[in-house]
Amino acid sequence: MQLGAFSVSLNVKDIKVSREFYLKLGFEEMGGNIEQNWLIMKNGSTVIGLFQGMFDKNLMTFNPGWDQAAQPLESFTDIREIQKALKIDGVELMQEADEKTKGHASVMLVDPDGNPILLDQHV
Repeated sequence: MQLGAFSVSLNVKDIKVSREFYLKLGFEEMGGNIEQNWLIMKNGSTVIGLFQGMFDKNLMTFNPGWDQAAQPLESFTDIREIQKALKIDGVELMQEADEKTKGHASVMLVDPDGNPILLDQHV
């Protein structure tokens, strides 16, 4: 099972303050829209997302179909296949992808310690 690119999505109080902080740590903007209260930032191969008012908690994010530079992969495990495998293994899903669709879809689950995990496919 290939989960794709990994990042940490941070629930921030003030996206502008958080942006400035992470810029000082050497991160650069690679995507998003600060006016919509979300940014994707990168430092080397490390990717973080800053999200104001979109999530209750910080969460781990995997992007099936993308590499760490958000470039499409030639081959990958579609999120619907990942979802089927997780369900077969008895993993409880908080949000499911519509298995009748193609392309963009999301799946949400929580690990045994309460850490939310978002599988968010954009291709």
